[in-house]
Amino acid sequence: MQHDTTNGLAAWLRGFRPVPVNAGRREKLAGCLGACLGLLITQAVCRFTFGELNPWFIAPMGASAVLLFAVPSSPLAQPWSIIGGNVVSALIGITCAKLIGEPMLACAVAVMLAIAAMFALQCLHPPSGAVALTAILGGPAVVESGYRFALLPVGANSALLLVTALVLNNLLRRRYPHPVVVHINTHRTSDPRPEDRVGVTREDVDEALREHAEPLDIAPDDLEDIVLLAEERAWRRHAGDLRCREVMSKDVLSVAADLPPEAAWEVIEGHHVKALPVVDARGVLIGIVSLHDLIAQQRPAQGGTIGRIMSRDVVAAHPEQSIPALVRLFNESGHHHLPVVDATRKVVGMVTQSDLVAALYRAGVERAAA
Repeated sequence: MQHDTTNGLAAWLRGFRPVPVNAGRREKLAGCLGACLGLLITQAVCRFTFGELNPWFIAPMGASAVLLFAVPSSPLAQPWSIIGGNVVSALIGITCAKLIGEPMLACAVAVMLAIAAMFALQCLHPPSGAVALTAILGGPAVVESGYRFALLPVGANSALLLVTALVLNNLLRRRYPHPVVVHINTHRTSDPRPEDRVGVTREDVDEALREHAEPLDIAPDDLEDIVLLAEERAWRRHAGDLRCREVMSKDVLSVAADLPPEAAWEVIEGHHVKALPVVDARGVLIGIVSLHDLIAQQRPAQGGTIGRIMSRDVVAAHPEQSIPALVRLFNESGHHHLPVVDATRKVVGMVTQSDLVAALYRAGVERAAA
Protein backbone atom coordinates (compact mmCIF):
# COMPACT_ATOMS: atom_id res chain seq x y z
CA MET A 1 0.00 0.00 0.00
CA GLN A 2 2.83 2.39 0.88
CA HIS A 3 4.51 1.60 -2.44
CA ASP A 4 1.32 2.48 -4.35
CA THR A 5 0.99 5.71 -2.36
CA THR A 6 4.60 6.64 -3.16
CA ASN A 7 4.10 5.94 -6.87
CA GLY A 8 0.88 7.96 -6.89
CA LEU A 9 2.61 10.90 -5.20
CA ALA A 10 5.53 10.72 -7.65
CA ALA A 11 3.11 10.70 -10.61
CA TRP A 12 1.28 13.69 -9.15
CA LEU A 13 4.50 15.63 -8.62
CA ARG A 14 5.56 14.95 -12.23
CA GLY A 15 2.61 17.11 -13.24
CA PHE A 16 4.57 20.15 -12.02
CA ARG A 17 7.33 19.62 -14.58
CA PRO A 18 7.49 22.04 -17.54
CA VAL A 19 5.56 20.75 -20.55
CA PRO A 20 7.42 21.08 -23.89
CA VAL A 21 5.83 23.56 -26.28
CA ASN A 22 5.61 22.18 -29.82
CA ALA A 23 6.44 25.40 -31.64
CA GLY A 24 9.29 26.25 -34.00
CA ARG A 25 11.38 29.40 -33.89
CA ARG A 26 9.24 31.04 -36.56
CA GLU A 27 6.06 30.42 -34.58
CA LYS A 28 7.60 31.71 -31.36
CA LEU A 29 8.87 34.88 -33.06
CA ALA A 30 5.49 35.47 -34.70
CA GLY A 31 3.75 35.14 -31.33
CA CYS A 32 6.07 37.67 -29.70
CA LEU A 33 5.93 40.27 -32.48
CA GLY A 34 2.17 39.88 -32.94
CA ALA A 35 1.48 40.44 -29.26
CA CYS A 36 3.72 43.52 -29.28
CA LEU A 37 1.93 45.08 -32.25
CA GLY A 38 -1.53 44.19 -30.98
CA LEU A 39 -0.91 45.67 -27.53
CA LEU A 40 0.52 48.90 -28.96
CA ILE A 41 -2.78 49.38 -30.78
CA THR A 42 -4.78 48.39 -27.69
CA GLN A 43 -2.94 50.86 -25.48
CA ALA A 44 -3.53 53.65 -27.98
CA VAL A 45 -7.30 53.05 -27.86
CA CYS A 46 -7.23 52.85 -24.06
CA ARG A 47 -5.39 56.17 -23.82
CA PHE A 48 -7.86 57.77 -26.24
CA THR A 49 -10.82 56.49 -24.18
CA PHE A 50 -9.68 57.28 -20.64
CA GLY A 51 -7.07 59.97 -21.28
CA GLU A 52 -4.47 57.74 -19.67
CA LEU A 53 -3.35 54.13 -19.61
CA ASN A 54 -5.54 51.90 -17.47
CA PRO A 55 -3.41 49.00 -16.19
CA TRP A 56 -6.50 47.06 -15.13
CA PHE A 57 -7.71 46.91 -18.70
CA ILE A 58 -4.37 46.42 -20.45
CA ALA A 59 -3.79 43.27 -18.36
CA PRO A 60 -6.62 41.15 -19.85
CA MET A 61 -5.73 42.35 -23.36
CA GLY A 62 -2.20 41.06 -22.76
CA ALA A 63 -3.62 37.66 -21.90
CA SER A 64 -5.78 37.74 -25.05
CA ALA A 65 -2.69 38.57 -27.10
CA VAL A 66 -0.96 35.41 -25.86
CA LEU A 67 -3.84 33.30 -27.17
CA LEU A 68 -4.37 35.10 -30.50
CA PHE A 69 -0.70 35.24 -31.50
CA ALA A 70 1.03 32.38 -29.64
CA VAL A 71 -1.66 29.66 -29.95
CA PRO A 72 -4.02 30.88 -32.72
CA SER A 73 -5.32 27.34 -33.34
CA SER A 74 -6.81 27.16 -29.84
CA PRO A 75 -10.64 27.19 -29.66
CA LEU A 76 -10.18 29.81 -26.93
CA ALA A 77 -8.48 32.17 -29.41
CA GLN A 78 -11.09 32.22 -32.18
CA PRO A 79 -12.86 35.46 -33.23
CA TRP A 80 -16.18 34.75 -31.48
CA SER A 81 -14.32 33.73 -28.33
CA ILE A 82 -12.50 37.04 -27.91
CA ILE A 83 -15.31 39.35 -29.03
CA GLY A 84 -18.19 37.49 -27.39
CA GLY A 85 -16.26 36.52 -24.27
CA ASN A 86 -14.88 40.00 -23.55
CA VAL A 87 -18.06 41.96 -24.28
CA VAL A 88 -20.37 39.59 -22.37
CA SER A 89 -18.00 39.51 -19.40
CA ALA A 90 -17.77 43.29 -19.39
CA LEU A 91 -21.56 43.60 -19.33
CA ILE A 92 -21.79 41.11 -16.46
CA GLY A 93 -19.03 42.89 -14.53
CA ILE A 94 -20.74 46.26 -14.90
CA THR A 95 -24.07 44.81 -13.75
CA CYS A 96 -22.49 43.18 -10.70
CA ALA A 97 -20.72 46.45 -9.82
CA LYS A 98 -24.07 48.26 -9.88
CA LEU A 99 -26.08 45.65 -7.94
CA ILE A 100 -23.56 44.32 -5.40
CA GLY A 101 -22.08 46.86 -3.02
CA GLU A 102 -19.28 44.67 -1.64
CA PRO A 103 -16.43 44.63 -4.25
CA MET A 104 -15.04 41.27 -3.11
CA LEU A 105 -18.41 39.57 -3.50
CA ALA A 106 -19.11 41.44 -6.75
CA CYS A 107 -15.82 40.18 -8.25
CA ALA A 108 -16.47 36.57 -7.33
CA VAL A 109 -20.05 36.59 -8.63
CA ALA A 110 -19.06 38.43 -11.83
CA VAL A 111 -16.40 35.86 -12.77
CA MET A 112 -18.74 32.98 -11.93
CA LEU A 113 -21.53 34.39 -14.11
CA ALA A 114 -19.07 35.32 -16.89
CA ILE A 115 -17.80 31.72 -17.10
CA ALA A 116 -21.36 30.37 -17.12
CA ALA A 117 -22.35 32.80 -19.89
CA MET A 118 -19.29 31.98 -21.99
CA PHE A 119 -20.02 28.26 -21.71
CA ALA A 120 -23.63 28.88 -22.76
CA LEU A 121 -22.68 31.16 -25.68
CA GLN A 122 -19.70 29.00 -26.77
CA CYS A 123 -17.24 31.87 -26.44
CA LEU A 124 -14.98 30.69 -23.63
CA HIS A 125 -12.00 33.07 -23.42
CA PRO A 126 -9.93 32.96 -20.19
CA PRO A 127 -8.84 36.65 -20.25
CA SER A 128 -12.52 37.62 -20.22
CA GLY A 129 -12.60 36.74 -16.52
CA ALA A 130 -10.15 39.58 -15.97
CA VAL A 131 -12.35 41.88 -18.09
CA ALA A 132 -15.25 41.20 -15.68
CA LEU A 133 -12.98 42.17 -12.77
CA THR A 134 -11.85 45.33 -14.58
CA ALA A 135 -15.45 46.54 -14.79
CA ILE A 136 -15.57 46.42 -10.99
CA LEU A 137 -12.03 47.42 -9.97
CA GLY A 138 -11.00 49.61 -12.90
CA GLY A 139 -11.37 52.90 -11.07
CA PRO A 140 -13.57 56.00 -11.39
CA ALA A 141 -13.16 56.35 -15.17
CA VAL A 142 -14.48 52.84 -15.73
CA VAL A 143 -17.34 53.25 -13.25
CA GLU A 144 -18.42 56.54 -14.82
CA SER A 145 -18.50 55.06 -18.32
CA GLY A 146 -21.13 52.51 -17.22
CA TYR A 147 -22.30 50.08 -19.89
CA ARG A 148 -20.43 52.06 -22.55
CA PHE A 149 -17.32 50.38 -21.15
CA ALA A 150 -18.42 47.13 -22.84
CA LEU A 151 -18.26 48.79 -26.27
CA LEU A 152 -15.45 51.31 -25.79
CA PRO A 153 -12.80 50.31 -24.96
CA VAL A 154 -13.60 46.60 -24.45
CA GLY A 155 -15.38 45.90 -27.75
CA ALA A 156 -13.18 48.26 -29.76
CA ASN A 157 -9.92 46.94 -28.28
CA SER A 158 -11.01 43.33 -28.77
CA ALA A 159 -11.91 44.05 -32.39
CA LEU A 160 -8.60 45.82 -33.08
CA LEU A 161 -6.63 43.01 -31.47
CA LEU A 162 -8.62 40.53 -33.57
CA VAL A 163 -8.00 42.46 -36.82
CA THR A 164 -4.28 42.53 -36.05
CA ALA A 165 -4.36 38.76 -35.45
CA LEU A 166 -6.29 38.15 -38.67
CA VAL A 167 -3.80 40.15 -40.74
CA LEU A 168 -0.59 38.88 -39.15
CA ASN A 169 -1.59 35.22 -38.83
CA ASN A 170 -2.76 35.04 -42.44
CA LEU A 171 0.36 36.81 -43.71
CA LEU A 172 2.32 34.06 -41.95
CA ARG A 173 0.06 31.44 -43.61
CA ARG A 174 -1.41 30.30 -40.31
CA ARG A 175 -4.96 28.96 -40.42
CA TYR A 176 -6.78 31.77 -38.62
CA PRO A 177 -9.57 31.82 -37.89
CA HIS A 178 -9.35 28.09 -37.47
CA PRO A 179 -11.95 26.73 -39.91
CA VAL A 180 -14.61 24.26 -38.88
CA VAL A 181 -14.12 21.35 -41.27
CA VAL A 182 -17.35 19.92 -42.68
CA HIS A 183 -16.90 16.48 -44.19
CA ILE A 184 -19.17 16.01 -47.20
CA ASN A 185 -19.97 12.76 -48.97
CA THR A 186 -19.40 13.87 -52.56
CA HIS A 187 -21.29 10.86 -53.89
CA ARG A 188 -24.45 11.92 -51.99
CA THR A 189 -25.35 8.36 -51.01
CA SER A 190 -26.21 6.82 -47.66
CA ASP A 191 -22.85 5.03 -47.49
CA PRO A 192 -20.21 6.54 -45.19
CA ARG A 193 -17.19 8.08 -46.87
CA PRO A 194 -14.44 5.49 -47.61
CA GLU A 195 -12.21 6.76 -44.80
CA ASP A 196 -15.11 6.50 -42.34
CA ARG A 197 -15.78 2.80 -42.97
CA VAL A 198 -12.71 1.51 -41.09
CA GLY A 199 -10.30 2.88 -38.49
CA VAL A 200 -10.84 5.99 -36.35
CA THR A 201 -13.65 8.22 -37.62
CA ARG A 202 -14.74 11.74 -36.72
CA GLU A 203 -17.69 10.23 -34.84
CA ASP A 204 -15.20 8.22 -32.76
CA VAL A 205 -13.30 11.40 -31.93
CA ASP A 206 -16.46 13.29 -30.95
CA GLU A 207 -17.67 10.41 -28.78
CA ALA A 208 -14.27 10.12 -27.07
CA LEU A 209 -14.35 13.85 -26.28
CA ARG A 210 -17.82 13.52 -24.80
CA GLU A 211 -16.71 10.59 -22.63
CA HIS A 212 -13.61 12.52 -21.56
CA ALA A 213 -15.96 15.27 -20.30
CA GLU A 214 -13.15 17.62 -19.17
CA PRO A 215 -12.79 20.55 -21.64
CA LEU A 216 -9.66 20.34 -23.80
CA ASP A 217 -7.92 23.29 -25.44
CA ILE A 218 -7.88 21.68 -28.89
CA ALA A 219 -10.37 21.72 -31.75
CA PRO A 220 -11.93 18.33 -32.63
CA ASP A 221 -10.72 18.78 -36.23
CA ASP A 222 -7.14 19.22 -35.02
CA LEU A 223 -7.42 16.20 -32.75
CA GLU A 224 -8.74 14.14 -35.67
CA ASP A 225 -5.82 15.31 -37.84
CA ILE A 226 -3.33 14.29 -35.15
CA VAL A 227 -4.91 10.83 -34.89
CA LEU A 228 -4.78 10.42 -38.68
CA LEU A 229 -1.14 11.55 -38.82
CA ALA A 230 -0.31 9.04 -36.09
CA GLU A 231 -2.07 6.33 -38.12
CA GLU A 232 -0.06 7.38 -41.18
CA ARG A 233 3.22 7.09 -39.29
CA ALA A 234 2.18 3.68 -37.97
CA TRP A 235 1.30 2.53 -41.50
CA ARG A 236 4.70 3.62 -42.82
CA ARG A 237 6.45 1.85 -39.98
CA HIS A 238 4.64 -1.45 -40.58
CA ALA A 239 4.10 -1.41 -44.35
CA GLY A 240 7.18 0.39 -45.60
CA ASP A 241 7.84 3.91 -46.83
CA LEU A 242 6.05 3.70 -50.18
CA ARG A 243 5.86 7.07 -51.96
CA CYS A 244 3.77 8.67 -54.69
CA ARG A 245 6.74 8.65 -57.13
CA GLU A 246 6.77 4.84 -56.98
CA VAL A 247 3.12 4.37 -57.98
CA MET A 248 2.39 7.33 -60.26
CA SER A 249 2.34 7.26 -64.06
CA LYS A 250 5.38 9.13 -65.36
CA ASP A 251 4.61 9.22 -69.09
CA VAL A 252 2.02 11.96 -68.63
CA LEU A 253 -0.39 13.02 -71.35
CA SER A 254 -1.15 16.72 -71.17
CA VAL A 255 -2.71 19.47 -73.30
CA ALA A 256 -2.28 23.19 -73.78
CA ALA A 257 -4.95 25.69 -72.77
CA ASP A 258 -5.16 27.27 -76.24
CA LEU A 259 -6.18 24.03 -78.00
CA PRO A 260 -9.81 23.35 -78.96
CA PRO A 261 -11.81 20.95 -76.74
CA GLU A 262 -11.80 18.40 -79.59
CA ALA A 263 -8.04 17.93 -79.08
CA ALA A 264 -8.54 16.91 -75.45
CA TRP A 265 -11.40 14.61 -76.45
CA GLU A 266 -9.18 12.82 -78.97
CA VAL A 267 -6.43 12.23 -76.40
CA ILE A 268 -8.88 11.01 -73.73
CA GLU A 269 -10.67 8.72 -76.18
CA GLY A 270 -7.49 7.44 -77.81
CA HIS A 271 -5.64 6.63 -74.59
CA HIS A 272 -8.63 5.63 -72.42
CA VAL A 273 -7.91 8.15 -69.65
CA LYS A 274 -10.42 10.28 -67.78
CA ALA A 275 -8.54 13.53 -67.18
CA LEU A 276 -5.67 15.53 -68.63
CA PRO A 277 -3.51 18.14 -66.91
CA VAL A 278 -3.41 21.46 -68.75
CA VAL A 279 0.09 22.97 -68.86
CA ASP A 280 1.82 26.06 -70.20
CA ALA A 281 4.82 26.09 -72.53
CA ARG A 282 7.17 25.18 -69.64
CA GLY A 283 5.07 22.22 -68.52
CA VAL A 284 3.76 24.05 -65.45
CA LEU A 285 0.30 22.99 -64.28
CA ILE A 286 -2.38 25.63 -64.87
CA GLY A 287 -5.54 23.50 -64.87
CA ILE A 288 -7.13 20.13 -65.51
CA VAL A 289 -9.77 19.01 -68.01
CA SER A 290 -11.78 15.86 -67.37
CA LEU A 291 -14.11 13.66 -69.35
CA HIS A 292 -16.93 15.16 -67.30
CA ASP A 293 -15.92 18.68 -68.41
CA LEU A 294 -15.99 17.65 -72.05
CA ILE A 295 -19.32 15.83 -71.80
CA ALA A 296 -20.82 18.88 -70.12
CA GLN A 297 -19.77 20.81 -73.23
CA GLN A 298 -21.70 18.31 -75.41
CA ARG A 299 -19.11 16.75 -77.66
CA PRO A 300 -20.09 18.70 -80.81
CA ALA A 301 -17.74 21.58 -81.44
CA GLN A 302 -18.80 24.80 -79.78
CA GLY A 303 -15.71 26.86 -80.40
CA GLY A 304 -13.46 28.25 -77.73
CA THR A 305 -10.48 26.55 -76.12
CA ILE A 306 -9.65 24.05 -73.42
CA GLY A 307 -8.73 26.98 -71.19
CA ARG A 308 -12.38 28.03 -71.24
CA ILE A 309 -13.71 24.77 -69.81
CA MET A 310 -10.83 23.48 -67.66
CA SER A 311 -10.84 23.57 -63.85
CA ARG A 312 -8.27 26.05 -62.60
CA ASP A 313 -8.40 25.23 -58.89
CA VAL A 314 -6.36 22.04 -59.19
CA VAL A 315 -5.57 19.74 -56.27
CA ALA A 316 -2.12 18.29 -56.95
CA ALA A 317 0.04 15.63 -55.30
CA HIS A 318 3.80 15.66 -54.79
CA PRO A 319 6.28 12.87 -55.59
CA GLU A 320 7.40 12.39 -51.98
CA GLN A 321 3.94 12.11 -50.48
CA SER A 322 3.25 8.83 -48.68
CA ILE A 323 0.42 6.51 -49.61
CA PRO A 324 -1.66 7.42 -46.52
CA ALA A 325 -1.22 11.11 -47.39
CA LEU A 326 -2.45 10.41 -50.93
CA VAL A 327 -5.46 8.52 -49.57
CA ARG A 328 -6.39 11.55 -47.47
CA LEU A 329 -5.85 13.88 -50.44
CA PHE A 330 -8.16 11.82 -52.64
CA ASN A 331 -10.82 11.62 -49.95
CA GLU A 332 -10.70 15.33 -49.11
CA SER A 333 -10.78 16.46 -52.75
CA GLY A 334 -13.32 13.91 -53.99
CA HIS A 335 -11.27 13.44 -57.18
CA HIS A 336 -10.34 10.14 -58.81
CA HIS A 337 -7.13 11.39 -60.47
CA LEU A 338 -4.49 13.88 -59.36
CA PRO A 339 -1.62 15.44 -61.29
CA VAL A 340 1.74 15.15 -59.56
CA VAL A 341 3.92 18.27 -59.57
CA ASP A 342 7.40 19.19 -58.41
CA ALA A 343 8.42 22.25 -56.38
CA THR A 344 7.98 24.51 -59.43
CA ARG A 345 4.47 23.13 -60.18
CA LYS A 346 5.81 21.37 -63.27
CA VAL A 347 3.84 18.20 -64.02
CA VAL A 348 5.96 15.10 -63.43
CA GLY A 349 3.29 12.41 -63.15
CA MET A 350 -0.34 11.41 -62.71
CA VAL A 351 -1.78 9.24 -59.93
CA THR A 352 -5.23 7.67 -59.82
CA GLN A 353 -7.28 5.79 -57.25
CA SER A 354 -6.55 2.62 -59.25
CA ASP A 355 -2.84 3.24 -58.71
CA LEU A 356 -3.49 3.46 -54.98
CA VAL A 357 -5.46 0.22 -54.91
CA ALA A 358 -2.61 -1.55 -56.72
CA ALA A 359 -0.03 -0.08 -54.33
CA LEU A 360 -1.98 -1.09 -51.24
CA TYR A 361 -2.44 -4.60 -52.64
CA ARG A 362 1.29 -4.90 -53.33
CA ALA A 363 2.16 -3.66 -49.85
CA GLY A 364 -0.23 -6.21 -48.35
CA VAL A 365 1.30 -9.07 -50.36
CA GLU A 366 4.83 -8.06 -49.40
CA ARG A 367 3.87 -7.79 -45.73
CA ALA A 368 2.26 -11.23 -45.80
CA ALA A 369 5.33 -12.77 -47.46
CA ALA A 370 7.76 -11.20 -45.01
